[in-house]
Amino acid sequence: MGFLKEFKEFAVKGNVVDLAIGVIIGAAFGAIVSSLVSDVITPLLLTPALKAANVDKLDALIWNGVAYGKFLAAVINFLFIAFVLFMLVKGINKLKKKQEEAPAAPAGPTQEELLAEIRDLLKNK
Repeated sequence: MGFLKEFKEFAVKGNVVDLAIGVIIGAAFGAIVSSLVSDVITPLLLTPALKAANVDKLDALIWNGVAYGKFLAAVINFLFIAFVLFMLVKGINKLKKKQEEAPAAPAGPTQEELLAEIRDLLKNK
């Protein structure tokens, strides 16, 4: 499916309420990921690097007046959000593909086959 055609279908079929719910859930998800990065990942993984820089929190990492820590925290947040969303979309696409590939229910006998069976049964009587 072409990119423009796919975008057109998205734009035309998009529902404002669905998009609003997505934005709200996305904001809540962003807060969860921010907490994960600042409260779990930073203390566990970045503690040695922060101790070497004599800093307690990533946000406090400042060098020559530039707040590198805030930037690094934003990059880590983005990477985690992007990765989780990628996995979510990948899973949804996999489910859609399974639904599309599911074999159709076998069709019953055709009209000609049924008539042939009736004819054969009548001949045998």
